[in-house]
Amino acid sequence: MGGIPLLLSELWFVLIAVLFIGFFFLEGFDFGVGMSTGLIAKTDRERRTLINSIGPFWDGNEVWLLTAGGAMFAAFPHWYATLFSGFYLPLVVVLLLLIGRGVAFEFRSKMKQQHWRRTWDIIIVVASALLPFLFGVVFATLMKGLPIDENMQMHAGFLDIVNPYTVVGGLSVTLLCLVHGLLFASLRTVGELRERALHMAKKLMIPLVAVLAIYAILTYLMTDVFTVRGWALWIMIALGAVALSLAAYFIRQQREGWAFGMTGAVIAIAFASVFIGLFPRVMVSSINSAFDLTVYNAASGAYSLKVMTIVACTLLPFVLGYQIWSYYIFRKRLNEQHHLEY
Repeated sequence: MGGIPLLLSELWFVLIAVLFIGFFFLEGFDFGVGMSTGLIAKTDRERRTLINSIGPFWDGNEVWLLTAGGAMFAAFPHWYATLFSGFYLPLVVVLLLLIGRGVAFEFRSKMKQQHWRRTWDIIIVVASALLPFLFGVVFATLMKGLPIDENMQMHAGFLDIVNPYTVVGGLSVTLLCLVHGLLFASLRTVGELRERALHMAKKLMIPLVAVLAIYAILTYLMTDVFTVRGWALWIMIALGAVALSLAAYFIRQQREGWAFGMTGAVIAIAFASVFIGLFPRVMVSSINSAFDLTVYNAASGAYSLKVMTIVACTLLPFVLGYQIWSYYIFRKRLNEQHHLEY
């Protein structure tokens, strides 16, 4: 590969990282609000209010995941093939949870029987909790390494995917999304529901800090990312600690907008750290470092990368503009008198 294709492969690695960061920032609060329907809502109307708070956004937020997957397929087909074939079962579960969660959002308001409505409510809570956990497990395994051979084939067993390090990674993402979602709920609601969301977010800050600290320590001990990108990751950890401290401060001051921004910053810093720690690798081989997948050996041809770059530069501003406009239009707080059935 020449100089320009190398730059394009690096550019698309950055773009995919940005897409995943955007997905976890936006869909993260959707997951959190979904979990909060089982934690802070006391009545069906309060659950309806919480669901309405993300009603105009949740399906648009999931587009970031689809776009990231599509970009990975087109720009790094070997990365896509190894990842999706090796994680076939977990990703099928992720797909089913995404489907079940979306169907539950749409169907719960159509059901007059209480037992069916309770069923859909349970699906929303369970799917909203399991999805960030599974995503956290997958990203943790990318950092820890997987048995990838010289043919870019992954032969992962159960313990390669589910182990103390990846479980803590999954819990970290789940808890972070929950706090992020509670703060979004406090931004979008009024009265007792807002107060309960803020109170729950405040209670969860100490467990969140503890889990993130444990995960950072395990990452230092059980992966090589600090060896590869130590100085950059120490900076990211310092920035994350500042953002977490500010989030706790703003929650105590009941300034939920600033607190929401800070938890969003923690999410962005956390997932940016994953990609910084991996670069130039996209998947780490636990068999031999010579078998690592990198942005260079896993990339598409130069022509494909050039065409993709032109298309992305042309269409991306319109997509971003539309999503920003939708958030602006639906920016007002909701109360229990709003009965829009999203």
